[in-house]
Amino acid sequence: MYYFQYLLFMLPALLVSIVAQARVQSTFRKYSQIRNRQGLTGADAARRVLSLNGISNVQVEFVNGNLTDHYDPRSNVIRLSSSVYGVDSVAAVGVAAHEAGHAAQYATGYLPIKLRSALVPISQFGSGVSIPIILFGYFFQYDWLIFIGIALFSFAVLFSVVTLPVEFNASRRAIQVLSDSGTLYGDELEGAKQVLSAAAMTYVASTLTALLSLLRLLLIFGRRRN
Repeated sequence: MYYFQYLLFMLPALLVSIVAQARVQSTFRKYSQIRNRQGLTGADAARRVLSLNGISNVQVEFVNGNLTDHYDPRSNVIRLSSSVYGVDSVAAVGVAAHEAGHAAQYATGYLPIKLRSALVPISQFGSGVSIPIILFGYFFQYDWLIFIGIALFSFAVLFSVVTLPVEFNASRRAIQVLSDSGTLYGDELEGAKQVLSAAAMTYVASTLTALLSLLRLLLIFGRRRN
């Protein structure tokens, strides 16, 4: 019964995650083979988007790995991976512009990203200790401890939920600047949209997994109380 319940809740999320990961990999691979007409690398595109947003205090650096691209607000640095930094593909420009979109969010005081930043410490702590606390409370019959564990896990779920508008907004900002500036146009712009849409689905899958996990914990706890 336990395993059936686990599959009932988590199998849909697992399937969505697998499909999302496969789509982002295939879409990125497809548009990585298409050079943009201006010959801009990912690093060039990130710097252009920053400049057009009036941002001059953010650096663009290389980081090892594949699709390890991110914006670090603590050091004001955009780090682009080997498949993006020096590559002049449509996919590289789209990803780099997306990371510059995050920098623009911080520069303009975008509320959801400020909320997400505030949630980082408690969500990291909650995701690390919540399950051990819940299990300890379950085996030693401390319902109050289970409640604390679920509450801590909820912060990690909230972080995933808040991440969705942050990621979608960064992509919208990126596509808007790329379009308005003529950096990409026509089929190139559509390709960048496809790459960023596929990447966004991985965040949707992650949030779905977190929400279903929380619901499952609440049902287990509710049945125990009853």
